[in-house]
Amino acid sequence: MSTKSLRRARTLARSSLVAVSLVLFQHAALARNAGDQIDVVVDQAKLVKLPERVATLVVGNPLIADVTLQAGGMMVVTGKGYGATNFIALDRDGTVLLDRVIQVQGPTENLVTVYRGVDRESYSCTPICQRRITLGDGATYFTSTLEQAGTLSNQATGNATAAAANTSSGAPKN
Repeated sequence: MSTKSLRRARTLARSSLVAVSLVLFQHAALARNAGDQIDVVVDQAKLVKLPERVATLVVGNPLIADVTLQAGGMMVVTGKGYGATNFIALDRDGTVLLDRVIQVQGPTENLVTVYRGVDRESYSCTPICQRRITLGDGATYFTSTLEQAGTLSNQATGNATAAAANTSSGAPKN
């Protein structure tokens, strides 16, 4: 084998060793951080215990997740949209106490998805299938379901307010 061929072989071997080392390093880093990830379902909340002295929470993308600091060192993480973001917990001096990834996924349990061409509809089947709105549903379906839920909520709130007003004014109950 010529000297030139030996140099090429050594260079190729070194390059391969460096590439394999980088891949293994990245894989080890991902495996190490996988336990630090907080998994939450869109439209659901999860409680997470924080280290002591947390004074401020910062979330990378509030369209994906919302975080709220509660008494006793607890944090509520609420899934808002699909994807991944992070949150950072700081103490009063601005020192980073925690930096973790939040992964928000769609619901899968007892969910039926119906496609009508390119439009999608979601149903919660526990045990009877009923409409539910999920990010990604067709605009018409999403809007009509949201309007119905809003109307129902407003009527319930209005009826509760009216009942409270009647009770406080001494008016007879229905």
